[in-house]
Amino acid sequence: MANPATHNEPQGRHQTKKATASGWIGSALEYYDFFIYATAAALIFPQIFFPKGDPKIAIIASLATYGVGYVARPIGAFVLGHLGDTHGRKQVLVICMFLMGFSTVAVGLLPTYDQVGLWAPALLVLMRLIQGFAVAGEISGASSMILEHAPFGRRGFFASFTLQGVQAGQIMAAAVFLPLAHYMPAEQFNSWGWRIPFLLSFIVIVAGYIIRREVDETPAFAEVDKSGKVPKAPVIQAVTESWRDMLRVMCCSLMNVIPVVTTIFGAAYAVQPGYGIGFEKDVYLWIPVMGNIVAVVVIPFVGSLSDKIGRRIPIMVGAVGSGLLSFAYLYAISIHNVPMAIVFSLLMWGVVYQGYNAVFPSFYPEMFPTRTRVSGMAISQNLGTLVTAMLPALFVAVAPPGAMNIPVMIGSITLGVTIVAAIAAFTARETYRIHMRDLGNPNAVPVDKDEYDRMRERTIEESKVPAGRTA
Repeated sequence: MANPATHNEPQGRHQTKKATASGWIGSALEYYDFFIYATAAALIFPQIFFPKGDPKIAIIASLATYGVGYVARPIGAFVLGHLGDTHGRKQVLVICMFLMGFSTVAVGLLPTYDQVGLWAPALLVLMRLIQGFAVAGEISGASSMILEHAPFGRRGFFASFTLQGVQAGQIMAAAVFLPLAHYMPAEQFNSWGWRIPFLLSFIVIVAGYIIRREVDETPAFAEVDKSGKVPKAPVIQAVTESWRDMLRVMCCSLMNVIPVVTTIFGAAYAVQPGYGIGFEKDVYLWIPVMGNIVAVVVIPFVGSLSDKIGRRIPIMVGAVGSGLLSFAYLYAISIHNVPMAIVFSLLMWGVVYQGYNAVFPSFYPEMFPTRTRVSGMAISQNLGTLVTAMLPALFVAVAPPGAMNIPVMIGSITLGVTIVAAIAAFTARETYRIHMRDLGNPNAVPVDKDEYDRMRERTIEESKVPAGRTA
């Protein structure tokens, strides 16, 4: 509910809990779809969708199809961002859900290379393009919806649940593969067992629509719509007015290198026969699962912390810290030390990286005004993640099976990328004490810190939402 003291906040019905729950569940379902593909691309697809022969070529080709999904993201960001800023946050989120659900079910029905030859990887790429298009509007749309429904002083906390949902989706993705990989004979798993997680995505189509139709449009967008200030071309307006912030978001989004190292290259490095490390598939799958479980717990606390100390410090610490820990994580894999790999996964992915991951769902949309918020965030974030999506194939190319010092080579690239992201965050203005109507205005004056703290405490008392929960 809006705080009457926050006179510069949009007035109307603020469905904070319902919007947060919708964003959480929707993101979890969509990223379940997205990451079951990522898991299969690392563990299964090299053997069934590509020609037999050189294992290096098969691994690179499979991981490249993972990256293809990110190629479609900027296109999806333009289209879905436009819809989000002209027709509202709710409509674009429902569209994202339908596209993702249908394309993921289709992957589970595709024929293999042995059955149709080169048509198999071609169809796989097509479905991945649709997935990438759909997911491009999810984080920006869900983050904007939650942010605009959230009370002043708690935007970081509530927006963080968007990414908690993403982590939960990754847990579900790996958790579905775990019993299949463990209990099914390898021949059956490679033949048809891997299809089960994709076919289960039909739930996304039904559950997603039921959940998201219950949430009203945000008061902030409704206010802009009523005033007649909805832009006809929000993409052009975002680039014209906010290109500096879009560039910052692009650079910060390079932090996607950490999940790439953890769940994509790390998986291939650990389990693919060409590298000779020899992790069992079901054992390795537990590593990102446990890291994500820790992340689910950590995220709301970091989001709440960003409401107290600001957005930039957690992001910078999370960026550089996780980059440094990537060396230790990859080294643990290289020496086949499962307990050590688990510990460093929990530290790098589960704890330190969340300094960035929990905060960007509030930090990014707060850089833009309501009229261009979805477009500005979606386009710049997806352009940034597009760069990192090519990293798995690049990593295999510069550190192929048989290469020496793989942890040092890949760790150095990772740290360099995270430093760039930290510098971008440092150059941004702080936004956590800026009222909703003033967001995106570089000359906006933040609320006095003491007054802000009083308003925030009053909001917490009125909301009666226990810390770490959505309802």
